[in-house]
Amino acid sequence: MAIISGVNIPDNKRVEVSLTGIFGIGPYQAKDIIDKAGIIGNPHVRDLEDRDLSRIREIVEREKTVEGDLKRDINQNIRRLMDIGSYRGLRHRRGLPSRGQRTRTNGRTKRGRRQTVAGRRHTVAKK
Repeated sequence: MAIISGVNIPDNKRVEVSLTGIFGIGPYQAKDIIDKAGIIGNPHVRDLEDRDLSRIREIVEREKTVEGDLKRDINQNIRRLMDIGSYRGLRHRRGLPSRGQRTRTNGRTKRGRRQTVAGRRHTVAKK
C-alpha cells in the first residue's frame, strides 16, 4: 500500500479513486492532482512507479489542505461561529441542523433518537 499524507491508499484501485480516500480530496481534485503529476490515463496504484508516487505526494503536501490540517481548520471555523454568537454557531452548539432544514418532522440524524416528552399524548375526548 502506498502512503500519501499519512493515509494508506489501496493498491488494487485506480489512482483517481484511491486518492479520494484521503480526507479533503474528492473526485475533481484527484483528477487535478493526476494531471499535475503528469500521469497518463488512470492506472492502478500498484502499476505506478516510485517517482510518480513521490510527485503525487509532493503535489498533495504542497498545494492541498488535507486530513488533520483540514479538520483543524473546520473545527476552528465552527468554534469561531459559536464564539461570535451567530445563528449558525447557536445551531452548532445545540446540535441542530445549521443550513435551514426543517426539524419539526425530520432531522433525526442530527437530533438523535426520539425522546418522549410528558404531556404530549393526545387523548380522545369523552362524552
